[in-house]
Amino acid sequence: MSVRLTLGFIGVKGWDSVTSVREKARKRTCTSTFTLQLGNNSTLMGPLMLPIIAKGSSISSADACTKKKKNSLTRNSFAAISTREEKPFDFLRILFEGFIAGGTAGVVVETALYPIDTIKTRLQAARGGEKLILKGLYSGLAGNLAGVLPASALFVGVYEPIKQKLLRMFPENLSAFAHLTAGAIGGIAASLIRVPTEVVKQRMQTGQFTSASNAVRFIATKEGFRGLYAGYGSFLLRDLPFDAIQFCIYEQLRLGYMLAARRNLNDPENAVIGAFAGALTGAITTPLDVIKTRLMVQGSTNQYKGIIDCVQTILKEEGPRAFTKGIGPRVLWIGIGGSIFFGVLESTKRFLAERRPALTEHSDPKQE
Repeated sequence: MSVRLTLGFIGVKGWDSVTSVREKARKRTCTSTFTLQLGNNSTLMGPLMLPIIAKGSSISSADACTKKKKNSLTRNSFAAISTREEKPFDFLRILFEGFIAGGTAGVVVETALYPIDTIKTRLQAARGGEKLILKGLYSGLAGNLAGVLPASALFVGVYEPIKQKLLRMFPENLSAFAHLTAGAIGGIAASLIRVPTEVVKQRMQTGQFTSASNAVRFIATKEGFRGLYAGYGSFLLRDLPFDAIQFCIYEQLRLGYMLAARRNLNDPENAVIGAFAGALTGAITTPLDVIKTRLMVQGSTNQYKGIIDCVQTILKEEGPRAFTKGIGPRVLWIGIGGSIFFGVLESTKRFLAERRPALTEHSDPKQE
């Protein structure tokens, strides 16, 4: 953690007389800038009011500033810290880095945990006393990665700039609202890619197709374009709360940990926080995931007419416990997935931040 003080008015030199110095000092600001850098992407900055001592003279702040300025110095003897960032907002850079970090994290976690996801899907799709099939646990992985890569990249690419923009707009006590909102917006954007990918993946996981290309052709031919977005409403019902809650929990825990530790977090710490946030959110949203899975895998049979009918049918035929099907693998999968995803995400973001072009800082004072 580094602390840098950049003085807006350091000293007075080049004037011919004390009177001239005093006149010049009255027209200048007595406010300096206090910058507290916590890490690569976290900066706290606020005004720091300091008395001004002129070089080579006995002029103090009382001489250099007006009475109004002097009173302001007394009232603001301590630094006021806010979450306004020092550097200008660079939307395209943040968007690009979010795309790279999100895509990398999405591919890594999907590849590592795909078998657990397959088991979870088969448990949720099974009706009555159907047996669980443990063969072909990587079925559909290649086709799924083709969708996971752009979806994860799009989500983080949208989430990061919106989050940072909202954090600039909202006061510090509304940071959680900024994270929730950014997570929901990122989820909506990513759903345009996630839903078709999820439909194809789950049809393959349940043994309906042997390749992603065959699945896409069959669904488009028999069910039309809408078939690729089967269960879109339930997907949003599950994923919007999931994305918003998971990222909000993660960001708030990470922020609290950073403030308590007074330093930036390392990769294992980010991974532990990500695991907790993922597992908790996964357990909360399991009933929504069951509904989404049933609607997506029903195909052209149209067993369920919609979300409400699906809920009513499951309650009538299988009871309330059916809504917790697959909760064990889901919590395990998302908990481990959250650990890997956020660990890789933060590591990639830091890697990209360290390779940004160095910006030259200029401290030329404004001329009168």
